[in-house]
Amino acid sequence: MGAGGFCKLPDGSVVVALTLPNPAACGEGQKVRVVVQARNRARALTRLRNLGLRAVYLRGNVAPPTPDEITAVLHHPESLVWRTAPDDARELYHPIKALFRGPVAQRT
Repeated sequence: MGAGGFCKLPDGSVVVALTLPNPAACGEGQKVRVVVQARNRARALTRLRNLGLRAVYLRGNVAPPTPDEITAVLHHPESLVWRTAPDDARELYHPIKALFRGPVAQRT
């Protein structure tokens, strides 16, 4: 569906990052980068599918999570964050609930 990848952490958990079409954009071609931490890759994808992102697959490790993405997801209480893609360093990571509420105001 989009570029994605994973990184195994020293504690055995996995951080998965995927670039997906924005579900709130209604076919406008906008993309978001979703980052999730879980016990394994299958559980990470299940967490996304349970949110309604049904066609989520991880094929290969083309675009693994960056150190910035890993830090963001590890410090978030839900271990699930997103921001628009391509990444804009000025934009902060958002909780996953904000993705389904509609557009997020840009912070400069």
